Amino acid sequence: MNATPSPAASGGAAPLRLGTRRSALAMAQSGLVADLVREATGRPVELVEITTYGDTSREHLAQIGGTGVFVSALREALLSGEIDLAVHSLKDLPTAEPEGLRLAAIPRREDPRDALIARDGLTFAELPAGSRIGTGSPRRAAQLNAWARSFGLDIETVPIRGNVDTRIGYVRSGRLDAVVLAAAGLIRLGRIGEATELLDVGHVLPAPGQGALAVECAASNVALTARLAEIDDPYTRVAVTAERSLLAALEAGCSAPVGALADLLADGQVVTEMRLRGVVGSLDGTTLVQLSTTGPVPASPSEAGDLGRELAAEMLAKGAAGLMGERAL
Repeated sequence: MNATPSPAASGGAAPLRLGTRRSALAMAQSGLVADLVREATGRPVELVEITTYGDTSREHLAQIGGTGVFVSALREALLSGEIDLAVHSLKDLPTAEPEGLRLAAIPRREDPRDALIARDGLTFAELPAGSRIGTGSPRRAAQLNAWARSFGLDIETVPIRGNVDTRIGYVRSGRLDAVVLAAAGLIRLGRIGEATELLDVGHVLPAPGQGALAVECAASNVALTARLAEIDDPYTRVAVTAERSLLAALEAGCSAPVGALADLLADGQVVTEMRLRGVVGSLDGTTLVQLSTTGPVPASPSEAGDLGRELAAEMLAKGAAGLMGERAL
């Protein structure tokens, strides 16, 4: 574990220690949060790099379960007092809140969509028959296969791991025809220009919470929890709460083939409604259970959670339960 002091750490107040994974994307995301925390608290922030099991394991995420593999080491550091707060990609965070920790802030969400990076600047519909598309996500594999089948395209989804450079490298080297990554990560790394298409959520719903960041701290640190609430975005929180409640009600971890997105619908400048969409699919895309519901914007995270559970119940009634075991790529 290495601490990287911020330039502002020479101030009078003790710096807040912000735990982060070591990847370039995690560091970029944590840097964005560090800036928000400095502004909200008036205190310097230093990044503390922590290696998680998900960073060191060579197994595919679907094989090791996905849920919590990028999170546990950061949470242990929080509970032991080694760090004051931690930043996670919300889609990596298990839906159950652990004892002793609080999800203190969810800043404004970045673009939740998935992005295609394909050879020769191709879009998904332009890929030739037999194209090999890399993804470590059963959710993406299920929906990509279903989408391809809808217009007669035969594709092969190939399980991959690694950081953004590694994944894009599979396309640049010619080993794969395309890869699919979260648009938010590419945006935060300043690399969204490498995407050849942003995938329409009508075809590929993102992972629950995709594009959002989670800031956790110890429940006992009441003062810090209160200050972090200043960087919380209420619209993002109710949206991702609905998505994650759907995921939890389906009893699915983040490696299961589940997509969900809560859209906030506006009438002019006023947000009036929220639409929640969910999908569960077989890996080959032959079976998808897709449902949606629209209603008033939830007045609280509790109401948002109710919305997610209600839609999950409808999906289970339509056969979603039989698809939850489809995790191996």
